Amino acid sequence: MSTSQESTKNFGTSPRLDAKLREYGIIKKLEAGDIILNDNAYIRSIPIVMSGSIRVMRTDDEGREILLYYIQPGESCIMSFLGGMHQETSKVKAVAEEDTEILFIGIEKVHTLIQEYPEWLEYIFKLYHKRFEELLEVVNAIAFKKLDERLLDFIRRKAELSKNKTLHTTHEQLAMDLGTARVVVSRLLKQMEEQGFVKLGRNKITLL
Repeated sequence: MSTSQESTKNFGTSPRLDAKLREYGIIKKLEAGDIILNDNAYIRSIPIVMSGSIRVMRTDDEGREILLYYIQPGESCIMSFLGGMHQETSKVKAVAEEDTEILFIGIEKVHTLIQEYPEWLEYIFKLYHKRFEELLEVVNAIAFKKLDERLLDFIRRKAELSKNKTLHTTHEQLAMDLGTARVVVSRLLKQMEEQGFVKLGRNKITLL
C-alpha cells in the first residue's frame, strides 16, 4: 500500500473531541511489519490510525492466519475496544501493513470519553457496524466462493485500498491472508496470468 497518505486531520468527530483525543493519546510511528497487538495479549490502549493502515488477522494454534479486515486512517479496531473495556485478552493479531502513524488511547481514558462525549460512543458503534459487515463478507467468501474468486477479489480490494494496481507482496503472504497453502496460491496466480487478469513479477502482482 502507498505510504504517501497524509495523517488524517481528524477522526470524523467534532473539533472538541478531536482535540481531547490528541490530548489523551500518544502518537507512535511504526514501520511496515511491526506488530501492534498479539493474540492473547492484554489490551492496554486503543489504536486509532492517523496514516497508513493496519492488517487485522485471526491466528490458530498452528500459526496459520486469515485476514479479517484492514484499519484505515481515522478508524480504530473494535476488537481492541471490546477486549480492553472488558479486561480480556486479544482475540486477534494486528500488524502495520505499511509505515503507519497511530494515536494510542489508554483504556482508562476510553471510559472517560464515553461518559463525557456521547459522540465517542456513536463513533464506536459506527466502527462496530462496519467491522461486522466486513466479517460477514469474510464468512460469505469462505462459505460460498471458490478460492480463485476469493483470491482475485482480495487482490482487487488491496489494489483499491492502496490506489495502486501493482501490489508488492509474496505468494506466501497472500496464502496466509486467505488461510490456504502457498502452492495453491501460486497455481491460481499462474492461471490468472494466463487468463489475462494479472501480470506476475518478483514479489509483485499487477492487476490488469
